[in-house]
Amino acid sequence: MDADVPGQAWVSVAIALPFTASSAGVARHELEAWLHSSGSPVEFIEDCRLIVSELVGNAIRHATPLADGTMLVAWGRAEQTLDISVTDGGSPTVPQRIDVGLSDLAGRGLKIVESISTRWWHEPGRSRSTVHATLPLD
Repeated sequence: MDADVPGQAWVSVAIALPFTASSAGVARHELEAWLHSSGSPVEFIEDCRLIVSELVGNAIRHATPLADGTMLVAWGRAEQTLDISVTDGGSPTVPQRIDVGLSDLAGRGLKIVESISTRWWHEPGRSRSTVHATLPLD
């Protein structure tokens, strides 16, 4: 699963997953196992699982797959942070946090990511789009 992703020297793990909602569960499981093997605290693992779920879910709901029908989920350590990213085939819209009402059933994903992570950002490209989130390592 370890892979070199051009332009992302921080990547320790990169997984190409089918562009389907069930890939969120696979990403959560793989990330949890990787974090558990490095001795990460349970609370940190749960925060990371939530972030990867939201990023994968947002890709499925709002973007298109990469040319091969997949998305790329990656994570790794960079200095004192853990970076998590999801790369898809892009979207006509730019990912942004929105404020939703209490009764709204959707639209909270990036607000959740923003509340848990140190920061998140979008990296657009010609044929792909990547959303990153960074969490501090304790």
